[in-house]
Amino acid sequence: MYKFNTPTLTVRNFKIFKGMIEPAQQSEIVNNLREVVRQAPMFSPITPSGYKMTVKMTSAGKYGWYSDVSGYRYVDCHPGGKPWPNIPPLILGLWRKLISDTRDPDCCLVNYYQDGAKMGLHQDKDEADFKWPVLSISLGDDALFRIGNIERTGKTESVWLNSGDVVIMGESARLAHHGIDRIKTGTSRLLDKGGRINLTLRVVDA
Repeated sequence: MYKFNTPTLTVRNFKIFKGMIEPAQQSEIVNNLREVVRQAPMFSPITPSGYKMTVKMTSAGKYGWYSDVSGYRYVDCHPGGKPWPNIPPLILGLWRKLISDTRDPDCCLVNYYQDGAKMGLHQDKDEADFKWPVLSISLGDDALFRIGNIERTGKTESVWLNSGDVVIMGESARLAHHGIDRIKTGTSRLLDKGGRINLTLRVVDA
């Protein structure tokens, strides 16, 4: 079961629930994601500047997040042409407990970080309505999560995210810059080949 009485950290209004997802459920989520990846294989996006991102990704839900030289955006099908698979019920259940039991997310973005992968400071701002939080789930190896400001400049703070941690980015944190500086390889045995999976659930449509 999810542990809703888990210790909570608040860093610049990012709410971090430590160890909310127990090991058995983490394994079950990973098994669900294998089916997602079977239907919508991982790919390496290209930034608008033409650089290949170090993370691999796919999505589930009505939309998937996508990037190429034309820009960042949500699309309604995988690059291979098929619709995105449904978001697994176990993942939806966490959203419904923490965010809303009346409005489901339109997208579950699945990012896979291998050794050496990182994500620069960025904002999640491709959605139509910022009143809905972004819900983030960490699975696998520890990741150094950096939290910045609405503006890209200024001081930042960092915190280690462990497997089973859940983060809510809402209110003033919703448009704050954030990123992953590095992965601590070998800190989890959850994934057969190591690395880290990050799930982010988002409402896309207004």
